[in-house]
Amino acid sequence: MSGKPVLHYANIRGRMEPIRWLLAAAGVEFEERILKTKDDLQKLRTDGCLLFQQVPMVEIDGMKMVQTRAILNYIAGKYNLYGKDLKERALIDMYVEGLADLFELIMYHEFKPANEKEKDLANIMDKATNRYLPVFEKVLKDHGHDFLVGNKLSKADVSLLENILWLEELKPDALAKFPLLQSFKARMSNIPSIKKFLQPGSAKKPLIQEKDIPSVIAIFH
Repeated sequence: MSGKPVLHYANIRGRMEPIRWLLAAAGVEFEERILKTKDDLQKLRTDGCLLFQQVPMVEIDGMKMVQTRAILNYIAGKYNLYGKDLKERALIDMYVEGLADLFELIMYHEFKPANEKEKDLANIMDKATNRYLPVFEKVLKDHGHDFLVGNKLSKADVSLLENILWLEELKPDALAKFPLLQSFKARMSNIPSIKKFLQPGSAKKPLIQEKDIPSVIAIFH
């Protein structure tokens, strides 16, 4: 073993993408073991690697960690992306949990049937622009700093940037009404570790191609 975290998941964004983002933001190199078939997933189960029989699974510090939020919390704590005290951690958790709700909507959009995508996207953008993005525009205004919590990068900032960029892939003018979020996006995207992750050829996954959806579904179902 190289000592690098090892990520076990399909070759898509899905629930592993926030983990890739957070490791990349922390400047941590990682390896990926891509699941290509249902048999690959079943082998992990048979070998006893998956506590709840599902991925994402990350091998890190001698552990085989499952459950996305537990993994994210561990990485954030280990690499000092989780605030300086309990109050900051509570704020970070609140923001990340809200963003997780938005993330679920965006993540499943890729897998919607073609005849449902237009309606689904309208629902995503309605909730993004009326429920989620105004929260963070206000947080940045009231807080008055470059980051959401304290004045230091946290997993909340990483999660917000990930969601913003994914929204913009679906609708390029998603931030039109949110000038502070536009500035936030520019700042965060220029942090060296994040800028590297945003370059072509990084571990950041592209939007799934429609032709690849059946093979991905076959792994998990």
